[in-house]
Amino acid sequence: MERRTILVTRRLPGVPWDDLAKRFRAGDPPPAGTMPREEFLARVRGASGILCTLADRVDAELMEAAGPSLVVVSNFAVGVNNVDVAGATRRGIRVCNTPDVLTDATSDLGFALLLSAARKVSDADRFVRAGSWTGWDPWGFLGVPVAGKTLGIVGMGKIGAGVARRSRGFSMKILYHSRRRISPSEEAGLAASYRDLDALLAESDFVVLCVPLTPETRGLISTERLGRMKRTAVLVNIARGEVVDEEAVATALAEGRLFGAGLDVYEKEPRVHPKLLSAPSAVLLPHLGSATGETREAMGRRATENLLAALDGREPPSPVN
Repeated sequence: MERRTILVTRRLPGVPWDDLAKRFRAGDPPPAGTMPREEFLARVRGASGILCTLADRVDAELMEAAGPSLVVVSNFAVGVNNVDVAGATRRGIRVCNTPDVLTDATSDLGFALLLSAARKVSDADRFVRAGSWTGWDPWGFLGVPVAGKTLGIVGMGKIGAGVARRSRGFSMKILYHSRRRISPSEEAGLAASYRDLDALLAESDFVVLCVPLTPETRGLISTERLGRMKRTAVLVNIARGEVVDEEAVATALAEGRLFGAGLDVYEKEPRVHPKLLSAPSAVLLPHLGSATGETREAMGRRATENLLAALDGREPPSPVN
């Protein structure tokens, strides 16, 4: 029986490419960086399975290039906004992701961004490295307090709940907004109170975005909504870049209408809006939410399990459709 063809688009932690290459026709080893689109389109022809990342666009053109043999797209991520899921479903192609295994790492990073922006950690670090520090200054890098303040979480899924749990050590009041309200027992367990979005923005000292990217959440944080926030508030985005109007955030920071921002994701990655790069009190990270060795290894194992299960005709551990 002829071996089936797979395509792994990038060298990834936890993905045993050598073992996969022994079992399937896998072609050349995957590149260390993002596979160019032209190469992706050429190498996908005849593939039964694709293991890819958020940087790889799996759209109608790509699925058409693969042909009728394609049965599974296994994404090395929780989000699947790089995949035309509806189109894949119409073609009978399973789409899978890697939830759960990155919840703790991403929640940790969200709270790290919150603290860093609140206490101007990045600004102060750059100041020291530039050799500008001449001694203790009672007016230097004054931040905003975290303990006892109000935390607003937009999107109370697993990561949102993880951020809420981490806030307990700071005795924070927790508000949340989600497309679906969680159960009373879950609210009680997290000591969280539901608010509509505008009320949450107005009441919160810190707002952490944990929503998936959908037509409803695209552009969710606009100039108008930023205007509802306190001037002393901090905005943190660990969701998707397109949820936030980056230029509006940069302008609010520059004009003093928002105290700080911590961003791990951007509208047009890897491009960062130039106004953000020069904005005060902005902590900017290169999409590190899941970036611990243990987490990325676990993501690779889950992505591999999804791929193999679908190719074997079994139900994958983490199906999206």
